[in-house]
Amino acid sequence: MTSTDAATEGSEAAALLERTRAVVDPHLRAAVESLPGGMRRVAMYHFGWADAEGDEGSAAPGPAGKAIRPALVLAAVRALGGDPKRAVRAAVAVELVHNFTLLHDDVIDEDTTRRHRPTAWAAFGVPDAVITGDAMLALALRLLADDDHPASGPAAARLTACVIELCAGQQADCAFEERGPREVTLDECLTMAMAKTGALLGCACAVGALYAGASDRSVGAMDGFGRESGISFQLIDDLIGIWGDPARTGKPAGADLTAHKKSLPVVAALTSGTPAAADLAALYAGPLGAPDAVRRAADAVERAGGRDWAQATAADRMARAVHHLSRAVPDLAAAGDLLSLAEFVTRRSH
Repeated sequence: MTSTDAATEGSEAAALLERTRAVVDPHLRAAVESLPGGMRRVAMYHFGWADAEGDEGSAAPGPAGKAIRPALVLAAVRALGGDPKRAVRAAVAVELVHNFTLLHDDVIDEDTTRRHRPTAWAAFGVPDAVITGDAMLALALRLLADDDHPASGPAAARLTACVIELCAGQQADCAFEERGPREVTLDECLTMAMAKTGALLGCACAVGALYAGASDRSVGAMDGFGRESGISFQLIDDLIGIWGDPARTGKPAGADLTAHKKSLPVVAALTSGTPAAADLAALYAGPLGAPDAVRRAADAVERAGGRDWAQATAADRMARAVHHLSRAVPDLAAAGDLLSLAEFVTRRSH
């Protein structure tokens, strides 16, 4: 793909995400506003619709997230000939589950910044952030329970199974932090990423297929497309966590390195058997708070091949994703929105 093609693909995806937000955000906001007062206040802040005092006039600039997951739900419905208007409630449910994970992840990772301002737990405290995340999960399931679409039951079952898988992935990620720099294998890390990130993107696509009335085979293929896209997404996210521009990410430079995260590029570097792998392991054995130490760790990851491996593997996983998609939608021209979204998540820089 040329740079012009990539720019076109990116603009198409950006327009699609904007259209998705226009459709989904009013329903998402209505769902959030149905929460009891204290939880509503935290959730409104988390989504950027109000400040910590509850003032909507001082809301955070920009949209409340990229809306990738609800866009996948609606794009999957369209690709399989369904009516996306009937799947908006399901798309909102998936987005609520995603934000439930964000609220909890920020607490677990002790991240103090998201979207260029304090995270919910940093603004309101850990109990309020965790409880609001729990409420978002329950709210997502209630939306599906109240939906009269025939696919709502199977969609709820798939979403709840996905949440369990997400939790397993998060638990594995946390467990990695207790192990030495060279004690986590790349296969373990990929399995964790599939559960923590791939599962929900796969679920989003599968839910869209269910709402389109697709066959079990097509639902499974859509799940595979989302999961492989999710691995690509995670690989790029991990690269951004090391080399992303703080002005664009809203997080400090090299935040994942400072936190000693065993992300995919880091584990690939640590297990490379190169001299740079030994340098990185030594750095990971000590504090990485100083900017110079973070720069040296990033350089070691790159010298050990972690950056190149992550970029190449992201491309390979995207090829696998397209193969899965072709099993559900043989004429890929009908799946243009899904392909644009997949390209977008693997070519973004923040």
